[in-house]
Amino acid sequence: MSITANKPEPLLYEQSNPGSIGYALPESDVPHTPLPAHLMRADLNLPEVAEVDVVRHFTRLSQKNYCVDLGIYPLGSCTMKYNPKMNEDAIQLTGMSQVHPMQPPETAQGVMQLMYELQEYLGEISGLPAVTLQPAAGAQGELVGILVIRAYHLKRGDTGRSEVLIPDSAHGTNPATSAMAGYRVVEVKSDARGNMDLDDLRSKVSDKTAAIMFTNPNTLGLFEEHVREVNKIVHDAGGLVYGDGANLNAIIGIARPGDLGFDVIHSNLHKTFSVPHGGGGPGSGPVMARPDLAEFLPTPIVSKKGDVYAFETPTNTIGRIKSFWGNFLALVRAYTYIRSYGKEHLREIAEISVLNANYLLALVRDVYDPQVPERTCKHEFVLNGTRFKKEYGVNTLDVAKRIIDYGFYPPTIYFPLIVPECLMIEPTETQSKASLDEFAAALLKIAEEARTDPQLLHNAPHNTPVTRLDDVKAAREPVLNYKPPQIPDQRKAA
Repeated sequence: MSITANKPEPLLYEQSNPGSIGYALPESDVPHTPLPAHLMRADLNLPEVAEVDVVRHFTRLSQKNYCVDLGIYPLGSCTMKYNPKMNEDAIQLTGMSQVHPMQPPETAQGVMQLMYELQEYLGEISGLPAVTLQPAAGAQGELVGILVIRAYHLKRGDTGRSEVLIPDSAHGTNPATSAMAGYRVVEVKSDARGNMDLDDLRSKVSDKTAAIMFTNPNTLGLFEEHVREVNKIVHDAGGLVYGDGANLNAIIGIARPGDLGFDVIHSNLHKTFSVPHGGGGPGSGPVMARPDLAEFLPTPIVSKKGDVYAFETPTNTIGRIKSFWGNFLALVRAYTYIRSYGKEHLREIAEISVLNANYLLALVRDVYDPQVPERTCKHEFVLNGTRFKKEYGVNTLDVAKRIIDYGFYPPTIYFPLIVPECLMIEPTETQSKASLDEFAAALLKIAEEARTDPQLLHNAPHNTPVTRLDDVKAAREPVLNYKPPQIPDQRKAA
């Protein structure tokens, strides 16, 4: 790649050419109405750019983006997998894209049927039949679940429960959610095999325990070997079990959380069910619960009486968690994905994601160190980069930055926090064997470079418009908005 090819794209303000016109409004055919003077500005300082230059500018920028349509996006714990274009076709159907949330339910029976059936599907898949589609993301689903658990305890007069148990390998949203709901977080240690330490759990569960919140498979990419025993310990103490369903894609069609003893879980539709992920959304995190917790779910819930669909408010609802009914078009995508697989094939999502993860791990494990080498992983695996740092002076950030030079998006790094120099990789079920082979070859090549030329990794990436950034400075001195340069008006000067 040439040096000029790596130059940053000039901003539109810098391309301004006085006199260029991108779009001209037609003459107004209605009477002019004076606007309040204090709201008016004399000059908007907008660039003067022709339409074709605007199109070329944004097209060039789009071509610099890495996306799931171009290659593997192996973000462990935050799956970025290919999104079938059929899902996008479905949301563009007039009956889906043009429906208005304020229109009367009798005019929206079709979309309400879709929501009702999605509730039924998620209830069946999870083994927890009480479902709300309202939460807009997994983190908001967690908040709903913990608030439901709190409402359950309060209704029973069990006001002394003030703690939530959370494993040390958990997603950061788990302790944050619990704290937001007013609970004290109690950390549970992991054992050498990547499970929750049962002795530590037993020492910390008490009559103060409102719930335990954990992910299964966990963020080490491992199935909790003692999941039933963990749930029984908490239940015996009077607490409930919340399942962070972020990794449901690893067990879908094989194991149901409700059957394993979970009381409430959420599902990241933008992970397991292929709704686009990244850029802040659109996310969706429906919550599923056991039947006796249905009365506490957020309002409204879609119900069916005969052939008529309606919105209902649960009797002891925690209230509304989001405006209207949830991220509806995200629900349509997930519904389409589930229907396209059908009941008989949903299991393949888990089977292939687990197969791909273990295949990729097998290709690199002789060079990179698995955190728990003796166990089979599920949908993702975690590598410990401590040896690279000690032997070559190369840290995980260096490896991740070098991966960019090979045309791939880097995996998740430095999470979970309990693993030093962590590299967390999730290939997903949508990657082919050829794609996995190519990614593994790059990782192996980078490992060789770390041994022979560590400085090459320290300076990576080399082939991007912007190379190694000062992350500390960016965090301490963030630039939160772009300030355009002053554009001289040459016509006035003339």
